[in-house]
Amino acid sequence: MPNEFAVEALGRCPLFVGLGEESRRAIALTLRTRRFRRGEVLFHEGDPGDALFIVASGAVKVVVPSDEGDEAILATLRRGDFLGELALLDGAPRSASAIALEPTETLALPRNRFIALVGAEPAIRDALLSSLATELRRLTAHVAELHFLDLTGRLAARLARLAEEHGTRAADGSTRLDGPLTQGDLAAMIGATRQSVNKLLGEFMEEGLLRIDHETIVIPDLLALSRASRR
Repeated sequence: MPNEFAVEALGRCPLFVGLGEESRRAIALTLRTRRFRRGEVLFHEGDPGDALFIVASGAVKVVVPSDEGDEAILATLRRGDFLGELALLDGAPRSASAIALEPTETLALPRNRFIALVGAEPAIRDALLSSLATELRRLTAHVAELHFLDLTGRLAARLARLAEEHGTRAADGSTRLDGPLTQGDLAAMIGATRQSVNKLLGEFMEEGLLRIDHETIVIPDLLALSRASRR
């Protein structure tokens, strides 16, 4: 019998939402559940791509580490997101590392099963192409921000994007950035130091662009923050 938790998790993942219940149950039988502690590595850059990971609970950051021990955060993923597909498609080693931001549970789909599904299920193939196109657009925007925006603009733009992708909207129109998000993480996302991010967050608070509520960033007006990235 398939794990009901796995079936439910597949139903939340964009890659599998186009499938019927019966198909998702069949796929669930081939999944391996893996649990990671905060800070534990799902896979390292350079590892062979042997499985697709679906985030069932928790949060994961995808990073490119430097030789000096620093890291650039390419993406943060939460429940329903998936990762690791690139290495499965071209057979090359992992191009980045993935690290759990908090206690995280994932479902791993073996490479041979993934390749077979992409070939046999048009819904998965279409969802995969759409996801790759979305990721390419996101990375293009990120490169443009790094080249054309100053540090203030990059931080405002990244906070606005995080709010749009993962934020929780409140009745008063504000947006909460729930989940683990440190100043060091923000610095690694925009190519800055933690000290610079700390200073800018203080300036944003003085301007009313955000506030801190129990260590959680709250954005009162998302449009105003987006405008601040372009001033």
